[in-house]
Amino acid sequence: MDQTLAESFKLDKPAGALINDVEKGGAAERAGLESGDVVLAVNGQAIEASGDLPAIVGLAQPGDQIDIDVWHRGAQRTLHARLDEAKIPNVRNSDAEAPTPKGPLGLALRALQPEEKRESGVASGLLIEGVSGAAARAGLQPGDLLLAIDGQSVSTVAQANGAAGRSDKAVALLVQRGGRKVYVPLRLV
Repeated sequence: MDQTLAESFKLDKPAGALINDVEKGGAAERAGLESGDVVLAVNGQAIEASGDLPAIVGLAQPGDQIDIDVWHRGAQRTLHARLDEAKIPNVRNSDAEAPTPKGPLGLALRALQPEEKRESGVASGLLIEGVSGAAARAGLQPGDLLLAIDGQSVSTVAQANGAAGRSDKAVALLVQRGGRKVYVPLRLV
């Protein structure tokens, strides 16, 4: 969690671990964790940096119950999770041609085709075909999938531009590259 992401999620300080993805049917999903939640503490231990989370959870055993304090869409809440065995995700890269980026995000976007949705395993999102400016500096690449802006799913270019237009300083983009999802902070000013 950096300052830009903290501002995007309306947090007082850049602390905690941002949840990029939640495994379907896993302990986190069963507990109610969602992509975009920020874990603030586990069993009363504060999470100052993202690396603290696996270190603290790693001390627990499969089957143990843990209490998780999270920041969820602008409010703090406590969840309870019973731990499963850890699994490692599949990662696959994707390439695309790069047309001229447009809009406030500096991205060339297009809707996903049905075949692309099936291949990527997402129900909605936009294909990033080109990047420039702040988007390029943030590490976005052609072939990435834009899934959400500030926690709100996007499925049309107009929706993405509208979501970006509502933010004056920074946005948090949920992006999928291959099979991995990650939040990317993007400063608009």
